[in-house]
Amino acid sequence: MITTSNRAPSDWYPLFPDPIVAESLLGRLINVSHQAIMNVPSYRPKKRPKNPSDKP
Repeated sequence: MITTSNRAPSDWYPLFPDPIVAESLLGRLINVSHQAIMNVPSYRPKKRPKNPSDKP
């Protein structure tokens, strides 16, 4: 399974209503995962049409 996010795992906790559920879910996900952190500029602005009426 590949999971992507633009947030750090510590920022995910407030997304869950119950902190115990958040801890158990994120603990299982984070403890057995490999993290590839990419700090590069986004390619999306390059792909965005210059004119709103233009199609990609």
